[in-house]
Amino acid sequence: MNMAIRVFLLVLIIFSSICPALCIYEDQVGHMDWHQQYIGKVKHAVFHTQKAARKRVIVSTEENVVASLDLRRGEIFWRHVLGPNDVIDAIDIALGKYVITLSSGGTILRSWNLPDGQMMWESILSGATPSNSLLSIPANLKIGKDDVVFVYGSGCLYAVASIDGEVIWKKELTSEGGNIQQLIYPDGTDIIYAVVLVGLAQFDAYQINVKTGELLKHSSMVFPAGFSGDLSFITSDIAVTLDTTGSVLVAVHFQGGAISFHQTHVSELDRDFSGAAVMLPTKLPGMFALEINKSIVFIKVTNEGKLEVVDTFGRSTAVTESLYLSEGQQAFGLVQQGDGEIILTVKRGDDWKSNLLQETIQMDYQRGIAHKVFVNTYARTDRSNGFRVLIVMEDHSLFLLQQGEIVWSREDGLASVTDVIASELPVEKDGVSVAKVEHNLFEWLKGHLLKLKGTLMIATPDDIAAIQKMRLQSSEKSKMTRDHNGFRKLLIVLTRAGKLFALHTGDGRIMWSLLLDSLRKSETCQNPRGLSLHQWQDPHHHVLDENPSVLVVGRCDHSTDSPGVLSIVDTYTGQERNRMGPAHSITRVIPLPFTDSVEQRLHLLLDVNLQARLYPRTTEALDIFLRELGNIYWYSADVDKGILKGHAVQKNCILEIADSYCFNTRDLWSIVLPSESEKIIATVTRDLNEAVHTQAKVTSDQEVMYKYISKNLLFLATVSPKAVGPTGSVTPEESWLVVYVIDTVTGRILHHMTHHGSQGPVQAVFSENWVVYHYFNLKAHRYEMSVIEIYDQSRLDNKDILKLLLGKHNLTSPITAYSRPEVITKSQSYFFTHSVKTLAVTSTAKGITSKQLLLGTIGDQVLALDKRFLDPRRTINPTQAEKEEGIIPLTDSLPIIPQSYVTHALKVEGLRGITTVPAKLESTTLVFAYGVDLFFTRLAPSRTYDSLTEDFSYALLLITIVGLVIAIFVTWVWSEKKELQEKWR
Repeated sequence: MNMAIRVFLLVLIIFSSICPALCIYEDQVGHMDWHQQYIGKVKHAVFHTQKAARKRVIVSTEENVVASLDLRRGEIFWRHVLGPNDVIDAIDIALGKYVITLSSGGTILRSWNLPDGQMMWESILSGATPSNSLLSIPANLKIGKDDVVFVYGSGCLYAVASIDGEVIWKKELTSEGGNIQQLIYPDGTDIIYAVVLVGLAQFDAYQINVKTGELLKHSSMVFPAGFSGDLSFITSDIAVTLDTTGSVLVAVHFQGGAISFHQTHVSELDRDFSGAAVMLPTKLPGMFALEINKSIVFIKVTNEGKLEVVDTFGRSTAVTESLYLSEGQQAFGLVQQGDGEIILTVKRGDDWKSNLLQETIQMDYQRGIAHKVFVNTYARTDRSNGFRVLIVMEDHSLFLLQQGEIVWSREDGLASVTDVIASELPVEKDGVSVAKVEHNLFEWLKGHLLKLKGTLMIATPDDIAAIQKMRLQSSEKSKMTRDHNGFRKLLIVLTRAGKLFALHTGDGRIMWSLLLDSLRKSETCQNPRGLSLHQWQDPHHHVLDENPSVLVVGRCDHSTDSPGVLSIVDTYTGQERNRMGPAHSITRVIPLPFTDSVEQRLHLLLDVNLQARLYPRTTEALDIFLRELGNIYWYSADVDKGILKGHAVQKNCILEIADSYCFNTRDLWSIVLPSESEKIIATVTRDLNEAVHTQAKVTSDQEVMYKYISKNLLFLATVSPKAVGPTGSVTPEESWLVVYVIDTVTGRILHHMTHHGSQGPVQAVFSENWVVYHYFNLKAHRYEMSVIEIYDQSRLDNKDILKLLLGKHNLTSPITAYSRPEVITKSQSYFFTHSVKTLAVTSTAKGITSKQLLLGTIGDQVLALDKRFLDPRRTINPTQAEKEEGIIPLTDSLPIIPQSYVTHALKVEGLRGITTVPAKLESTTLVFAYGVDLFFTRLAPSRTYDSLTEDFSYALLLITIVGLVIAIFVTWVWSEKKELQEKWR
């Protein structure tokens, strides 16, 4: 028996030494997370299809991204995100190998290497007069030995060398900030013509020497009726625009410096004309386009200068710029929207009746209409012209069409996510066993055998292929049902285009998408925009047959008094259940902590008149609301006036048409901040759905501290008026940061502190009884992070552990916000290396697991920082008891541990927000970061103490146990035989 025990211990030691070698953290990167790269809605595109190079298209987007895309697959070769304030004005290609970008209102000119995207040079073009911008790269034009790029910006015209970005000459054209319309360079001359509109009525034409920048001639003329919009250039010396009424076409002739105006009433071209016409920004040879009476009319300018209507199309028609073909011919493309299809037509500029190409392509209705179209030509094998067309759709998606088919598509609307909410997946139906899910028991055993062979590295190539196929077919993380750990969910995201996407947390694939009709442009809603997402129905228990749904809130314009729109969408199917509006304005949505019998959550919608409307509009919801009327409070912050107010519901609205779901509100309290010393820059509240495990906190000296837990707390940050600008714009003596913790029911200030010599921007997060905020210290020239913890002093009598065990305490006694709380606060500040874009905190199902702060850094990465580093009770020399409690020795700076980057070596370009969702497994939280890119992962702040890892080999464990049992039995037999032999001696 002793021999059996020895063998057992030996085998156990061997297997114990093997296990750690299998735990390679680097291999886990990508196993629980996914990363998706996007570019945003394309606004400029330039094709590069030289035979010697890889075919690509250079694009710039509304997310300020310049990127190079593969024309074969749509993949990103390279890209650069320029920043939120560096808006790209124009792009082009110089010398066939450099990408030139003009941004920031014509003040920054950059050159990028075409193959790899490396920046070659950058030029800052200074100017004092604001104006629009223009980029022009003429072919075969050199000044000295340099190829030249012409740039107009800030009222000045620049000639810049394309090889090194040096400014060759600069010419100020107008001191009044005129808007450039066109730069015209006739081949073989030394003169460049600049056409500028000054104000709404003055037309200026300049003749400038290309070599020196000398002004040769300046012609100016005023049109008394004024111009409406930009010019559309028909030829090099004729432009067309509309007058201020939108009813008269004005043809401007400026040949040889002489300017003349010729007027034509729009009604002469269209007898049914009424209202005002709109000039469309097209660049077509010899013609232009107008939007008249919801139709697009193409008008041609004849050689005699007369205007003729060529054709009329529906409103949903997109037009490309002119494309140069061989032998000086030009062509352009039209994309018309049909019923579930788009019609692509390519026409010659000098022959409208004949078509070079006409194709019909099936298109999903959820894409919307085509917004922009870019066309490119290529030579077919029979030497005829073929065309490839890049289409930007209403939902910001991008398509490449060629030979009547969609070559590739990109869902770049996901680069502009505005809000995120998580939804559960369907429950697995009753009676579905493990054997049925895995097809049958034999397949299940076969799968685990193959996994075992792979673990022992004895699998053949066929076995490896079978393992990969099996993982793709039966991957646990990508199933469309709930899992017992709560890892599989749907992320419902709302984009700026007004489209909803449902993303599976397992692999990030799109389960469904919906372009909301309520957020599409219409006669009643001209400029719709989505505001937020809210949980509308989350079925549990007795209503599991109901599908969960979300409430989508939007409004018809950017102003707060514009009509609001509401949509209710099923999160399982992506179908719109109900749609309301345009109706009353919506300034704020307050989700209430009440649900009806079918678990629809009640919501209170506030308008600009401070009236509150209840949704859903049912009798049951109204009864619940009236019953809880005295427990509903909220606050409002007027940033401009520096006033903070508390509100409550008063009585029904007095309207012309009685509405029992509309209520007036009343002011409960107000705080007026001194406008000469404080300006509101940040407000943060707790997450209403946050779970708090315990209110008591036991310290190292066995004292019990009680957290002050309230969902009515508000963190408010203000700065001095001079410090509202960018960081470093004021001196430390002129700047200060003041923070408040306020009870929003009574308006009572629980805590207030001033940071002298500090400045915003302030990023903050509120969780449980603590708030952490990030700001800039001007005196130390470093960023800082501060923490405030609030404790309840009214429960100091509950220190007796015996009372807690016997229930003789006042923890369950009713609490009212109107009783003056006895609170104490603890605070501490630390230096921090990085600037922070956004702050979030991990959340778990029960609130037991330790918290981690998630910091979105200026480098577009997500850093996880243990909350223990921001404990205000940290000291330089903690006692042994404090060390056992987990208190870390005090340092002046917060550490940045490279392994703590949640995004690993990846970047979430243009990072805007971080959302955390608790899983059912208490140790784990789900993290979703969004910007131009999307990133998802799972975090375990306190390690996975309540589960085994997903890659744990149950087959190897089973074989180990069987092997140990066999070893024990064999050694027992050997031991018995040996004892018997010894007895016979």
